[in-house]
This record gives sequence, C-alpha cells and structure tokens, in this order.
Amino acid sequence: MSDTVTRLALGDREFIIVGTAHVSRESVDEVERIITEERPHRVCVEIDASRLKAMTDERGWSSLDIHQVIRDGKGFLLLGNLVLASFQRRLGIDLGVKPGEEMLRAVAVAENLGIPCSFSDREIQTTLRRAWAKTGFWGKNKMLAAMLSSILTSEKLSPEEIEELKKKSELESMMEELASYLPSVKEVLIDERDLYLASKIYGTEEKRVLAVVGAGHVPGILLRLREMHAEGKAADLGELEKIPPSGPLAKALPWAIPLAVVALIGWGFLHAGSRQGWEMVWIWVAANGGLAALGSLLALAHPVTILASVAAAPVATLNPAIGVGMITGFLEAFFRKPRVEDFERLHEDITSLRGFFRNRFTHVLLVFFFSSLGGMAGNFIALPYLTMMAGK
Repeated sequence: MSDTVTRLALGDREFIIVGTAHVSRESVDEVERIITEERPHRVCVEIDASRLKAMTDERGWSSLDIHQVIRDGKGFLLLGNLVLASFQRRLGIDLGVKPGEEMLRAVAVAENLGIPCSFSDREIQTTLRRAWAKTGFWGKNKMLAAMLSSILTSEKLSPEEIEELKKKSELESMMEELASYLPSVKEVLIDERDLYLASKIYGTEEKRVLAVVGAGHVPGILLRLREMHAEGKAADLGELEKIPPSGPLAKALPWAIPLAVVALIGWGFLHAGSRQGWEMVWIWVAANGGLAALGSLLALAHPVTILASVAAAPVATLNPAIGVGMITGFLEAFFRKPRVEDFERLHEDITSLRGFFRNRFTHVLLVFFFSSLGGMAGNFIALPYLTMMAGK
C-alpha cells in the first residue's frame, strides 16, 4: 500500500484517506489504482459542486456578467479566485496535468465502477468570503499584496518539488509559515476545511469510505474523524458556511477616512482661510485621483478610464458604498466589452501575466484592482499632509 494512503478503523467502519498532490501525474494514476483495488462503498472527493462544474464546463464563464460582479462588490473575490486557479494551472502545465485532475479521475472511476460519490469540500466562494471577512485591515492589505505578487510572478516548481509537498514535514513547515503570516486565513483555508471535509466524510452512511483529499489535509481530517467518533456525531456544517458579520470597527472604518478628510479640509477653510482650504482640496485630489489614475495607467486602461479615475477617486473615497474600482471597472467593461473568445480562452490566459492583460475579462478586473490600490495609497499619502496643514 502506498505511503499516501492511511487507513482508520472506527468501530465497524473503515475510512481510507488518500493524500494527493493537486498537480501531480503520479497522484492521478494512484487515485485510479487505489479506488479500483479497494472498491469502497463510497468515494468522497475534496471538491465542491461549483468547482466541478467550472472544471468540466470551461464555457461556463461566458454566462458571467462582469458588470454584475463589480456592482455586487465581488471584484476582489473573483480576481482572488482566478489568481489561485492561475497558480495551480501554471504548475499543471509544467507537469502535463490539469489542476484537480486527480479529483476528476476519482469521480470518473467511481461512476464507472458504480460507486456512490460525494463532493465533500465547502463552496470555494464561501471559503474566500469567510477568509476575507475574518481578516483584519492589515491582513487584507497582505492578501492584496500577495494577490498582486501572484499576478506579476511566473513561479514554477519541478515535478520533484511537487512530490516533496506530499511529505508531512514539508507540509507542516508550510502550514506553520502560513499561520505566522496570516493566522485567520490559515484557520479558514486549512483548519475549517479539515473539519468540514471530515464532517462530510464521517456523515456518510457506508461502512467503507475512501476519501481523496490534498495531502495537507490528511492529519487534520484523521484527528477530526477520531473526535467525531468519540462524540458520536459530525460537526455542525451550518456554522462553517456562515459569513461572519462585520464588527462595529469594520463597519465604522470605511467612514472614518471620509469623515477625517471632510473635517480636516473644513477646518482648513474655517481657521486658515479659503486659500489653504483649496490647497488642501487640491492635495487630496492630486494624491487620491492621481494615484488611482496611475493604477489605471499601469493596468493599461482605456484613456477615458484613466482620465475618469482622476475625478472619480476623490469622490468615491468620500462614499464607501461606491469605490473608484467600481467606476473604472464599469467604464473599462463598456469601452472594451469582453468577447466570446475571451471567455473561451480564459483558462489559457490566466496562466501568464500577458494573458491577464490580453483577455478583456481579466483586464477589466486588473483595472478594477490597480485603480483601487492607487486610490487606497492616495488615502495614506494625503491624510498626513492634510493633518499637518490643519495643525498650522
């Protein structure tokens, strides 16, 4: 038996946990062999129904309305999803394997053998939204920085390095590094999903259950399965699917900057005269609008979008319900509307920085992203200057 397979007997039930590397040809072949040899009563896979549909129906993106995505405030969420897919897909191209192919193979083999199959992972959108909601202000900035770095990099790993990811010591060191970097994200992406996957696996009725999961989840799933057996029940999945509500500070923070700007400029007009007041206004417009326009320029936005950034950013910052990215994203999608071929080529284009810019769908998201970052940077630069001028 392969060292990636762990057997766990709990009472009269047996759980066979197969740990895989998500972009390894060996993992794909191994999954097929183990399911065929074991003939379990049920197969569980670390994937949700939405991801399965996205992986098997590459034209499904064509039904996505980019205007609606931006209007609903899901631009960062969708871009983050595409960045994650991009990273795995780049690794898969180097190894000749599609990301998640071992999960698709597990589903196909189970169907061919007449074995019931369960999609046991939490919806990816729920996971990303929980990670964002449970991350503080500085954590969100770290996530945005990591997203920017992922877009601009072309990191590659060798097949040998991929196989190293299946070793426990290597995975544990990675998890410790992730926990120290962003503990809240580690909790959502790893700990919560360990519990969710284990609950789905334990909640099945069959006696012999085989689960195909990423190798990093194996230790956590085994621990949770033992706990559930001791308690005699699975965990409450409803709690793991809720999006945490924003706390009082998180709700107040978006309004703190607009109030501070208005108060500081108002103080300048009242106590230093109209000349200094207007000077403060222009500093605000130059920093906020100028950097938002620079972000649009770096994203190679349409000239009208770049010009609109200058006027939109200072106004949008004073209204947290809008955001400059929403305006620039709408404009870019209007002037360079995504075409059918952009959706058809999406999976190929997200594997390179050039593809992100070439594809009109992802290009709109880049304009949204870079102009938003520029506007945010303008806030941090302008506020100290306004505070200093108000204190004169």
